Amino acid sequence: MSRIDRRFAALRAEGRAALVTYITAGDPDFDTSLAALRSLPEAGADIIELGMPFTDPMADGPAIQLAAQRALKGGQTLARTLALVRAFREGDADTPIILMGYYNPIYIYGVDRFLADAKEAGVDGFIVVDLPPEEDEELCLPALRAGLAFIRLATPTTDDARLPTVLANTRGFVYYVSITGVTGTAVPDFEAVAAQVARIKRHTDLPVAVGFGVRSGAHAAAIARGADGVVVGSAIVGALASSLDAEGHATARTVPAVHALVRELAEGVRSVAKQNA
Repeated sequence: MSRIDRRFAALRAEGRAALVTYITAGDPDFDTSLAALRSLPEAGADIIELGMPFTDPMADGPAIQLAAQRALKGGQTLARTLALVRAFREGDADTPIILMGYYNPIYIYGVDRFLADAKEAGVDGFIVVDLPPEEDEELCLPALRAGLAFIRLATPTTDDARLPTVLANTRGFVYYVSITGVTGTAVPDFEAVAAQVARIKRHTDLPVAVGFGVRSGAHAAAIARGADGVVVGSAIVGALASSLDAEGHATARTVPAVHALVRELAEGVRSVAKQNA
C-alpha cells in the first residue's frame, strides 16, 4: 500500500475524514515554507498538497496566484520544490505529500527525470490540473508505472457519462471541486456537495476528498460529514499572507498563523468523528 492508501485506511478505522492541507512551495521563502510544511502534521493535517509555483496558475484564485508570485520571486524552482520535500522527509516518513500544479514546469524539467527525482525525494502523487484524461500518456500513465498516484479532479459539471473517463486512471483519491470557478472565491453548498460525493462514490471505491471554498473549522466539519477528505488551500495561504510584513517577508507570526488555522480545521474534521462515535 502507498502512504496515501495507508493513511485513508487508518482514518476509516478511526471513523473520520482526512484533512488535506495545501501550501505553495517556497512561499514566501524556502526556509519559512519548510517550517510551515513541517508544522502541518503537528497541527492535524493528514495529507499535504504542496503547490508547484507557476507563472500562469489558471485554476487558482488571487490568494494562490499571489503565493506563487512570492515564491517565484524568492527563487523557488521545481528542483527546489523537490528539495523541500526531501528536507521534510528527514523528519516525517509517514505523511503523504502530493505535488499540485501545472504541466509546463514538469514538461520543461523532463517527465522521466521528474518522476525519478520526485519518487526519490519522497513524493507520493500528483494533481496536475491542466492535463485531462485524453492526455494520460503525457504524465499520468508514466506516473502510475513509477508507482506514484495520479489524483484527478471531478467538478459539478462532470456528469455520469464523463465520470468513467475521469476515474479510469485515477489513483490515491478523487478530488471533487465543490464550486465552479477558481480556488478560494466562494463558499460551497454543503448539501449539494454531499449529494455529488455520493454520486461519485457510486462509480468508484476510491476515497473522495472535497476542496475549493473551505475556510473554517465549521466549513471543514460540514464537508467531513459527507466526504472522505476535506481539502483546504486558499484559506491557509491567506493566513500565511496576512502574517507577512509590508515587503512580503516572513515574520515571527507566519508559521504560527498557518499552524493555528490548520489546528482549527483539524478540530472541525475531528468533531464529526466524535459526533459519529
